[in-house]
Amino acid sequence: MIERQGITLIGIAVANLDDTGAVQLTLPFDRHSGSALDVALDQVKARFGSDAITRAVLLGRDPGLTVPLLPD
Repeated sequence: MIERQGITLIGIAVANLDDTGAVQLTLPFDRHSGSALDVALDQVKARFGSDAITRAVLLGRDPGLTVPLLPD
């Protein structure tokens, strides 16, 4: 069935491996956070690549032509 229809998305979760005070960090979504959200997203892209974060609506779509971006 997988070969015939394909797979669109697979999710994997790992939990309870170590519970020594782990805290889930939140992204600053309030309007008073200034550029903190932009900085967080830039750090994720710098560490994991430019394709690490994208809009969900763009998943599986052809990105078309892309323009290379110069670093700031």
